[in-house]
Amino acid sequence: MTKAIKPLVQQTDVVLMGAGIMSATLGIILKELDPSITIQIFERADEAGTESSDAWNNAGTGHAAYCELNYTPQKPDGSIDIAKAVKIAESYEVSKEFWAYLVQKKYLPQPSEFITSIPHVSFVWGDTNVDYLRKRYALMKDNPMFRDMTFTEDRDLMKQWAPIVMNGRDQKQPLAATKMDLGTDVNFGTLTRSMISQLSKMPGVTVHYNVEALDLDPDGKGGWDVFIRNLLSEEKDQVNTKFVFIGAGGATLHLLKRAEINERKGYGGFPVSGLWLKCLNEDIIKQHHAKVYGKATVGSPPMSVPHVDTRIINGKKELLFGPFAGFTTKFLKNGSLMDLPKSIRFDNAIPMIFAGMRNMPLTKYLIEQVRQTPEQRLEALKEYVPMAELKDWELKEAGQRVQVIKKDKKEGGVLEFGTEVVVAEDGTVAALLGASPGASTAAAVMMGLLSKCFKKQFPTDAWQSKLKEMAPSLNVALSKNEEQLQASRKRTADILSLGIK
Repeated sequence: MTKAIKPLVQQTDVVLMGAGIMSATLGIILKELDPSITIQIFERADEAGTESSDAWNNAGTGHAAYCELNYTPQKPDGSIDIAKAVKIAESYEVSKEFWAYLVQKKYLPQPSEFITSIPHVSFVWGDTNVDYLRKRYALMKDNPMFRDMTFTEDRDLMKQWAPIVMNGRDQKQPLAATKMDLGTDVNFGTLTRSMISQLSKMPGVTVHYNVEALDLDPDGKGGWDVFIRNLLSEEKDQVNTKFVFIGAGGATLHLLKRAEINERKGYGGFPVSGLWLKCLNEDIIKQHHAKVYGKATVGSPPMSVPHVDTRIINGKKELLFGPFAGFTTKFLKNGSLMDLPKSIRFDNAIPMIFAGMRNMPLTKYLIEQVRQTPEQRLEALKEYVPMAELKDWELKEAGQRVQVIKKDKKEGGVLEFGTEVVVAEDGTVAALLGASPGASTAAAVMMGLLSKCFKKQFPTDAWQSKLKEMAPSLNVALSKNEEQLQASRKRTADILSLGIK
């Protein structure tokens, strides 16, 4: 249903481009810090959270780095680096604190509508991978963030954790698994739409659907003129603002390139599409209650780490496997095939060429993925669900990810697989690029943005006090403060109805 078109507000304090989880999070944070602030949100779709934030578009795991093995890479010398996992786990605790705050304020619906307690399991086979998981567990168990992790090589216990993963498996195959009962599943689509709905009810906030941002130019007074187009009437217009946040998913790179700031230079994007196998058999869906992650194949992007994934989507239990990767030149699921060609500029051509040359295995992998037959996808599934049959699964299109390419003095250009925030020197423009862990760390990332973009207000007692109220663990190294970590987890579990003791 097409939403009613609201009149433009010619002058606001803040413009948020895109109505995804990042814009929604930043918008509510700013309104809580300063209720008088005025905000205008532009979304090209007719609803919030339908691209990268949507539950079917790869953004529903609730990344806490409990089971995602790509966050704990093994170095050439055999050692394992858990630093990224620790940082993500700490950030996810901040997100839970922020959501708990919003629930207490009655800004969000019942927690069960967007967050569910679901165990996170890492599962590997083969002597080399079993040895890796054993070493990883030993390191993580010593860190308070992962103290509750369980490791096993016991097949009977693994069958209790994930029966469909163990049924029919080769008895001689070396296996190992870890489990974190603290894991969650998050429907970021529902969460985003609830937050945007709350924002739309707040004084001084206007949300525009079916309106896309086209460009932004300095107004000569320290602010920005934002040029927009109504996609229903094709009419163009402009508004003025003091601050712009570009949180438009795959479209962010285009808009960042149009902003006249030095920090935009050298950035490029590499689009990767995704496909899920969705289970149709209710008996199989009922048997599985976990997020079981494995190891990515050599050359594959981190977003393609295979997982047998229990999701709660719109109140219904679903089971997905994947994602399978693909290549397209679109930057958005509903984007244009010209997105990639149009993104290549003089300042980013060289980094993109070098990144492409150094990632030939990824290119080969994507070509192989695109050419896969249903039978080949079934074989990939059977590595995780040995008894799987093609009739029980259907292919479903997932979302688009635009991986960040940026300049590098040593390499010429590098392909990044994380989330990157680009901020103008004067703090009046900020953009969020990249993908995973993205949504799961939205609260920490957006609160971290404030010190660069609202330099006068950020250090004030009023803002600092309110930030601590919204997220008591912000800027606290919870991995080194076990008492505060346990207190935070207990409180958020109670408020979010997670049933964790």
